[in-house]
Amino acid sequence: MPEKSTIQAAKASFLPAMRELVRTYQAFSSYSEAHVRQFDLTPAQFDVIATLGNTNGLSMGEIGEKTLITKGTLTGVIDRLIKKQLVIREVPQDNRRNVIVQLTDQGQELFEQSFPSHIAHLKERFDLLQPTEVEVLTNLLVQLRQAFQK
Repeated sequence: MPEKSTIQAAKASFLPAMRELVRTYQAFSSYSEAHVRQFDLTPAQFDVIATLGNTNGLSMGEIGEKTLITKGTLTGVIDRLIKKQLVIREVPQDNRRNVIVQLTDQGQELFEQSFPSHIAHLKERFDLLQPTEVEVLTNLLVQLRQAFQK
């Protein structure tokens, strides 16, 4: 027979919200990934292309800070984008320890095609909510994230 603490934990009031958050993330991720794959990109590769778009290039550290990609994974993602001729790495003469990653012309074209298309694709779903609902959702998600960062 389960212990009293196990039964109480299973009745925690936040569990339905936690489950819904996970289900929502999974549904969002699946919907987004299916669209991104049409451009022959993984979600991580798209994240880098989208982050580098409209820039003159960023350092690996800046890309890591602006994307959802861990440092350990980022190098491999960049390597694969180089193989696809979508980005290049440059080492500035004045700072040899700072590697800059830039979109190639082909990468810039892909950004200009894929980014607006993907935003429009996601917008279709967010438009199912009222603007005030999106604002409330955003505020609640910020509060939740901050609660986990304390």
